[in-house]
Amino acid sequence: MRMIWASLILAAAVVTGPATGQSAGEAPQLATVVEGLEYPWSLAFLPDGRMLVTEKPGRLRIVTPDGEVSDPVNGVPAVLWSGQGGLLDVAISPDFATDGEVFLTWSAGEPYDNTLYLGRGRIEGEALSDFETLFEAAPHRRSNVHYGGRITFLPGGITGHRAGSHAPIPETLVLGIGDGFDFREQAQNPASHLGSFVRLTLDGEPMPSPFEGAAPGIFSIGHRNPQAVLYDAVDGVLYANEHGPRGGDEINILIEGRNYGWPIVSQGTDYTGALVTPFDTYDGMIEPLHAWTPSIAPAGMALYRGDMFPEWEGDLLVAALIAGDADTPSGHVRRVDLEAGEVVGEEILFGELEARIRDVRVAPDGAIWLLTDEADGRLVRVSR
Repeated sequence: MRMIWASLILAAAVVTGPATGQSAGEAPQLATVVEGLEYPWSLAFLPDGRMLVTEKPGRLRIVTPDGEVSDPVNGVPAVLWSGQGGLLDVAISPDFATDGEVFLTWSAGEPYDNTLYLGRGRIEGEALSDFETLFEAAPHRRSNVHYGGRITFLPGGITGHRAGSHAPIPETLVLGIGDGFDFREQAQNPASHLGSFVRLTLDGEPMPSPFEGAAPGIFSIGHRNPQAVLYDAVDGVLYANEHGPRGGDEINILIEGRNYGWPIVSQGTDYTGALVTPFDTYDGMIEPLHAWTPSIAPAGMALYRGDMFPEWEGDLLVAALIAGDADTPSGHVRRVDLEAGEVVGEEILFGELEARIRDVRVAPDGAIWLLTDEADGRLVRVSR
C-alpha cells in the first residue's frame, strides 16, 4: 500500500450536450491520497474525518484524510471473491454517533450456489464486533455477476403506500439486488429478490411489500443490475442507477410498488447485437429519468450538496467505468445537471485519471472523493 499526495490540476472538462451551471472560479484539483488498494468498491465517511474503504477480495480498511491506511479490519465476513462479487458496499448507521454500527454487503457461497448478503457490526478500534447477517437474497444463483449491493437509508416517518395505508414507518434502508445475468426473467417476478430493490428495517426485518405474493421486503421490481442508490433528503427523492445490456444504462427515481421494466423494456441491445426486447416503453412500467446508449457502465453515484463546488449544487455525480464513445475518456465522472427534477445536460469530469471509476462520494467539507477500479486502486480527493 502506497500513500501519495500529489496534486494534479484538472484540464478543461469535456461537455456533452447542453449543460447549465458550468464550472466557475478556480479549477478543481485532483490529489491521489492512496494507491495500492486492491479493487476498492465503496467508501464511507466516519464522523472523525477518517474513511472506511472496502476491497472486493474481502478487506475493510480505515483510511485517514492524509492517507494512512490501516491493516484489514477484523470481523469482516468471508466473501466469494469471483467475477463481480466480493466485499461490496459499506455504510455507517444513521445513528453512528451513538451505536457505532457499520453495514456491509457482500457475496458469499460457492461458485454455483451463492447470493448477496447484508450485515452489520459495531466498529471498535480496528475491528468489527458482534457482526450479524441481517438479510440473504433468495433464491441463490449459479452466476458470479449482477449482484447489485448498494444501500441507502431512509428516515423514519416517511409514509408508505401499501394497501392504502399512510401510517408512519421506522427508519429503514433500501438495498439493490441484481438479476444474476442468467436469470433476467426473474426481475419481473416479485416472488424473487433477483432484479429488485428491497426495503428493510435497520434490524433487517422486511417491510411489507405492495406486491402480491412478494418475497420479503420487495420495494420495486424490473431492475437489471443496480449500481447505486441514494436518498436526497432536501427534495425527498430516491435515486438509483443500473447497468443496461449493451446500452440502456439508466438513472431512475424509485417509487415503492413500481415496475421498472427489465427485461420487457430496455433501450439497449444484447451483447450478441440481438434485441433483448422490441419495447423501449410499455404501459404500466416506469421510464428512466435518464439513459445512456452507448453504455457508460455507471457505478457509484452521489448527489452534490456542499460549498466547495456551488455550481454543482443539486446535481448527480455518476462514476463511469467505461467511455461510452470514442471521444470520451475510458473512465470518468458524469455530472448530470438537474433543474427542477429534470436532466438538462451533462458534463464529463476527471477523465485524465485514465481509470475506471468505481465510486464517488461527497465529503462533509464538500470535497469529492473517488475510488478507481483497479488491482492497484487509488483513492483520489477533488477539491479547490
